[in-house]
Amino acid sequence: MSSSSKSSSSELNPKTTHYEFLGPPGTLAITIGVPIMTYALYFGCSEQTGGCPPPIDTAVILEHLSSAEFWKSLWDTKATLFYLGWYAFTVAAWYILPGDWVEGTPLRSGGKKKYKINAFSTMLLALGVTAGILYRYGPQPLTFLYEKWVNLITAALLMSVVQAVGCYLASFRPGAVLALGGNSGNPIYDFYIGRELNPSIGSFDLKSFNELRPGLILWALLDIGMACEQAVRRGGSITDSMWLVLAFQIWYVADAEYNEPAIFTTMDITTDGFGFMLAVGDLAWVPFVYSLQARYLVFNQVELGPIKTALIIGVNLLGYYIFRASNGEKNDFRNGRNPKNLQYMTTERGSKLITSGWWGRSRHPNYMGDLLMALAWSLPTEFNTPITYFYVIYFAVLLIHRERRDSEACEKKYGKDWEKYKKLVPWRIIPYVY
Repeated sequence: MSSSSKSSSSELNPKTTHYEFLGPPGTLAITIGVPIMTYALYFGCSEQTGGCPPPIDTAVILEHLSSAEFWKSLWDTKATLFYLGWYAFTVAAWYILPGDWVEGTPLRSGGKKKYKINAFSTMLLALGVTAGILYRYGPQPLTFLYEKWVNLITAALLMSVVQAVGCYLASFRPGAVLALGGNSGNPIYDFYIGRELNPSIGSFDLKSFNELRPGLILWALLDIGMACEQAVRRGGSITDSMWLVLAFQIWYVADAEYNEPAIFTTMDITTDGFGFMLAVGDLAWVPFVYSLQARYLVFNQVELGPIKTALIIGVNLLGYYIFRASNGEKNDFRNGRNPKNLQYMTTERGSKLITSGWWGRSRHPNYMGDLLMALAWSLPTEFNTPITYFYVIYFAVLLIHRERRDSEACEKKYGKDWEKYKKLVPWRIIPYVY
């Protein structure tokens, strides 16, 4: 490689000089810990193991972990083939179903990447096929999702590892645009964070595809499978608590799919590389951890009654309103529209930061809405176990970390203007609280 090409490469892909997640030791711990936690949330809240949580017997746990039969039980060929078939279905739907092509944010290498918009139609197709199965065969076939839960986790984790390894190795090809945060030179760290910004096969962008299709839609299908398992056990009906979880979570997924263009301005797409962090999050963590409440309600059936049901619906609607209204303000403003005549400050860079409306109440009001919805998803399980509230706690930690990352990036980007902005909008997520 000539000196000029080396210089050009280093200018396009500068070395990462700042570590997140406590650097390589932290990312190694998360890389190992996320799969363990995904399994733990199954075994720690399952009728197969005796409850939620089950009785803790260290001797029994160690006996299982030292048994070859236990490790073999995590694998099931039918479940793996089902998962591969599901992933292939979403790829085929992306390719076949029509959709507009929209441009993302400008790339460092010049130009803008184009993305095909058909996630919502992919979800409708998947739900249509599911409805056809339910109409023709009843709920019994979808109980497969409950019976093979742990085996489906294994398949999703394997897919995550394969994609993360493949993208890491492919990122060393000449001309690849790397993520500014994933080019440290440490393989453990870069593998987790994601080295290449937008790994693609032709026009097929892997990162944005995984963000909304195979894992997110599978989450909705898993919820439906849990409702089917409960229906079979109850002779055809499901509880009001299960109806709430189904309605809230499937609506949330449908809303994300319908508003697909909104993700192209998020940090996941514009800043983060595609590595194990996003692969395992999109493909394994989201569908199998976020559907915990529905799985719990299969073997701990809760009837809420009309008053509790109405209150929980109110919490979810409030969260959804804040989430959608605040994101609507942001997206309109970024696209050059300001129908609410929002106030803003102009930075020395020429950027405009909103200082009124929802974004005047806090710097991330959409996160506040997200947290209220997360709480509403757990409330139908009542308060018999803290495990069904794991998602709320985890999500709060995730959003606080994400807000800190965003604030740090903005401080570097805007300098003293960011300090002025923080005085105008002092609250990070929840006004008068945080």
